[in-house]
Amino acid sequence: MIFSYRKLLVRLRFMLLFMTLTVVLYQVMVVLTSWIEPVNRYRAPAGNSVKVFGQHEHASFPESDKMSDRLRLFYWYGE
Repeated sequence: MIFSYRKLLVRLRFMLLFMTLTVVLYQVMVVLTSWIEPVNRYRAPAGNSVKVFGQHEHASFPESDKMSDRLRLFYWYGE
């Protein structure tokens, strides 16, 4: 059996380059993901928004006192 050291070195260099570029691409993806992701996805809503299952006295629809009505409105608006 004949071993060509030149081919072996070329293959090793290719594998090393491939693994290095894979790690670099992964790190770039991690940086882009952290840059694109919102700061806090589960923060309390601000402004005029109201949680669906929250018990608020000043609901936007005073005639809907039942939880089923509020849930129906939630699915109707598609929020």
